[in-house]
Amino acid sequence: MTLSILVAAAASVPATPAWNPTVGIIISISSLVVLLLSTRIEKPLVGPKFPILPISVPTFVAAMAFGHVIGIGIVLGLTNIGRL
Repeated sequence: MTLSILVAAAASVPATPAWNPTVGIIISISSLVVLLLSTRIEKPLVGPKFPILPISVPTFVAAMAFGHVIGIGIVLGLTNIGRL
């Protein structure tokens, strides 16, 4: 029963784009934007700090992870509407 539900759901999933430089640029830009916005959070300096950036290591990792999530959403959305 579970297999039939997964097969039925797989028919409605949009195609995933192959990686190309455009996908990389979109994800990189979204990660940088989120990194710039991460300096506005309440406590960006909790934990070990970077010597150059005004944020801590945990904030940097979290910003990069969230930037990738946002970038993947943008790529999938652009693919779904046929722009990518």
